[in-house]
Amino acid sequence: MGKWFGKKEEKDQNKLESIDHDLLIKASANNYDENKFWSKLKSAAVKMGSKLVYYSLILFYTMKDPNVPTKAKLTIAGALGYLILPVDVIPDMIPAIGFTDDLAIIVYAIYQVGSHIGEDTKIKAYTKIKDWFGEGLDNIDEKFLPTDN
Repeated sequence: MGKWFGKKEEKDQNKLESIDHDLLIKASANNYDENKFWSKLKSAAVKMGSKLVYYSLILFYTMKDPNVPTKAKLTIAGALGYLILPVDVIPDMIPAIGFTDDLAIIVYAIYQVGSHIGEDTKIKAYTKIKDWFGEGLDNIDEKFLPTDN
């Protein structure tokens, strides 16, 4: 790894690999706030990239679904709470890798609650992401895209 990254980046990568996703999600659940979520997305969307923003929107709209169980909503609140925390395992301001810990938590959460993600949720998130980013979505798992995209 040292060939491509400096010692700081290598240390940050080691931190990322040692994340206890469940623990961070539980600890972050109380930090979730809908207004802070939208503020974070709007202010940092370009830096975060379309994948992180899209998956965050999927989680947000899934949490709004009244048919989603409370346990899944708590997982989502924890992941989105971590996203909006001002202090992260890897600070967001670090170029190129600042949002990798956020992405790891969001992706972990989306796979945990994946069975509760409905087509309507996918359509809402896809419509919003297209408004913000246009047509280009990077590396989105097909099962999280609407069937008629």
